[in-house]
Amino acid sequence: MSRKIDVEALCHENGLRITEQRRVIARVISEAEDHPDVEKLHERASAIDPGISIATVYRTVRLFEEAGILERHDFGDGRARYEAAPEAHHDHLIDVETGKVIEFVDPELEALQKQIAEKLGYRLVDHRMELYGVALDRKS
Repeated sequence: MSRKIDVEALCHENGLRITEQRRVIARVISEAEDHPDVEKLHERASAIDPGISIATVYRTVRLFEEAGILERHDFGDGRARYEAAPEAHHDHLIDVETGKVIEFVDPELEALQKQIAEKLGYRLVDHRMELYGVALDRKS
């Protein structure tokens, strides 16, 4: 599920001041095909601008998260991982051996979650689903 989200444009829409270093970090996040942690974001950003410190990346990530531009995930590997806030809902399947994260949407699963909430007397307003597994072709 590849989707490019223009994080810099989201910063402008949210009224955030965009410094040159924030612009680089926003670009790195926009171009990410994975769900990088802060260290990985710093590695990629400092390859573009060696003057970007890890502290700047941490501050920028926190700012973007508070503005609703980034979503934080904890996939059970002890590291907070990030993705640009998606325009459309999706869930995640995490390969526990490789750490690979696969995004997916399943309409039947979405309908079932809504039905479960209603059966319990609730109207579903949001949810987050993370599945953890190992590839079927690997010995478990």
